[in-house]
Amino acid sequence: MAYKTNLNYSPNFDTKKRNFKQIKFIIFHYTGMKSEIAAFKKLTDYKSKVSCHYLINKNGEITKLVPDLYIAWHAGKSKWKKHESLNKNSIGIEITNPGHSFGYRKFSKLQILSLIKLTKFLINKYRINKKNILGHSDIAPERKKDPGEKFPWQYLSKNNIGYWHNINQKILIKNRMLKINSIHKILFYKNIYKIGYSKKIPKNFKYKKNNYLSKITKAFQRRFRPEIVNGKIDRECLIISQNLVKQ
Repeated sequence: MAYKTNLNYSPNFDTKKRNFKQIKFIIFHYTGMKSEIAAFKKLTDYKSKVSCHYLINKNGEITKLVPDLYIAWHAGKSKWKKHESLNKNSIGIEITNPGHSFGYRKFSKLQILSLIKLTKFLINKYRINKKNILGHSDIAPERKKDPGEKFPWQYLSKNNIGYWHNINQKILIKNRMLKINSIHKILFYKNIYKIGYSKKIPKNFKYKKNNYLSKITKAFQRRFRPEIVNGKIDRECLIISQNLVKQ
């Protein structure tokens, strides 16, 4: 599927080229800034020390900021399964959206159409596993919320981008908000660690373990149960985690 891009390079990347085979992940972000102009300026300002490979604006226009084979600075301190500092193994795609701090809203149809075209191209080019299509909050749950609960993960999975559970909606609603016991809570965490969420609490995380567990639960909910993001494990979360592990 063809897509068009503008070129407007950012200075924020590692100058050493990486190997084609090093690219294993695609990470989705929202810009989290008041305006598209402000987001673009930040991503291309050498003082900000942040960038991405591709930026998609609200009209679906794609701008390439860093060539694929260079490491862009988009993931920061991050972890997924055995991988740490995912900048070196990923392509970062930013989608303009004010985010949770400035009036978080749904992504436009044009944005999602462009995202599908671009991501499918990258998946085919770099042979990226669908389970390695992630959000920033998946790999840095202690500090990030993007792309957030309004990001259409389920719809994307129908287009072979990322993956989703296959549980009937009636069963999900029936189990929503039902309490589970401590043994089942432990099972839930074991499941999401198997999926890829980090068990290890980051060194710079200032709060208690229970706070971190709430953070990774919210990250899971934003990704796989976006209707309610409260950091509390219910039976719906448990059965979703079990279903994903089986996949």
